Amino acid sequence: MKISVYAISKNESKFVDRWMDSMSEANEIVVLDTGSEDDTVEKLIRRGAIVKSEIINPWRFDVARNRSMELVSADADICVCTDLDEVFNKGWRNELEKVWYKGAGQAVYRYAWSVLPDGSDGVSFWYEKIHERNGYRWTHPVHEILERTDGKPSVKVRAEGVHLKHYPDPEKSRAQYLSLLEMSVKESPEDDRNMHYLGREYMFRGRWDDCIKTLMRHLEMPSATWKDERAASMRFIARSYANKGDTASARDWYLRAIAEAPYLREAYVESARLLYTLGEWDGVIYFASCALKIKERPETYMNDAEAWGALPYDLRSIAYYYTGRYEKALDDVKKALEHSPNDCRLQTNERLIAAKCGDTVK
Repeated sequence: MKISVYAISKNESKFVDRWMDSMSEANEIVVLDTGSEDDTVEKLIRRGAIVKSEIINPWRFDVARNRSMELVSADADICVCTDLDEVFNKGWRNELEKVWYKGAGQAVYRYAWSVLPDGSDGVSFWYEKIHERNGYRWTHPVHEILERTDGKPSVKVRAEGVHLKHYPDPEKSRAQYLSLLEMSVKESPEDDRNMHYLGREYMFRGRWDDCIKTLMRHLEMPSATWKDERAASMRFIARSYANKGDTASARDWYLRAIAEAPYLREAYVESARLLYTLGEWDGVIYFASCALKIKERPETYMNDAEAWGALPYDLRSIAYYYTGRYEKALDDVKKALEHSPNDCRLQTNERLIAAKCGDTVK
């Protein structure tokens, strides 16, 4: 098979070598540079990438991705879309070829949107930016998605052995996201996915009222039927109310989120954290315990890393401590430390709780 990697870039010189090393298993690497002012282009060319420079004005991610896809050779069998701050596991090509067959349209594979300090996955889900050469285009100005140009369903293969990790640049601005999302909703007002993303972006910006208003619109949309996403909208509404100081409304919306998708941990954990701020320890224990009974992490992007790490054990440990159940508190803080072994606060908590139990922790 001929496998081609394609990407867009701008001022990403520091990622070039790592990215090229990771993508080197492909037959071809093509990049559309959209206006780098550093030596990104020169470094890519030296490493063997085919690079074209073009300014996309007005900026849209879908237009840029489609222009970069056009650089892929016509005889390519598989197209792999990545960004320069992403890294594949070694041997990804072989794992992809194991499952790909003639007639396949896309590959679904593991994607870590964030990576924890110990190298494990943070927010992770299954991705589908690997596709056959023809019959696809990118749509939406931001949070762009692949669509078939012929309207036929895309046959997907599951590439269990392919794992892509994202190492975002903390210095890169998200400033353009809000205006692009507002544009996206204006262009496709009936697209529930875009509406959800816009409400979430308002939350990230601390625009609590805009978040609440937009996500309530999302929940009212006839097409907004995916329970995971609906529950996430409810959680974000709850967070916004909590930040406005309206804890009663926040509690109500967390309960709605739980009722919408009781199989997800996140709303339970956030409820426990809210009750922690109020000192309602029995409630903390209840909701944290409900979260920890859920063992299966979802394969979609609707999951928060903290709900699957130390946090639920940490919250329950503190609640057990304040209700005098020291042995249980010690057991939970030890479990929290299994997830975050270098957390100084958890280490201190372990020593304090162990002392209450008559134990000594080195």
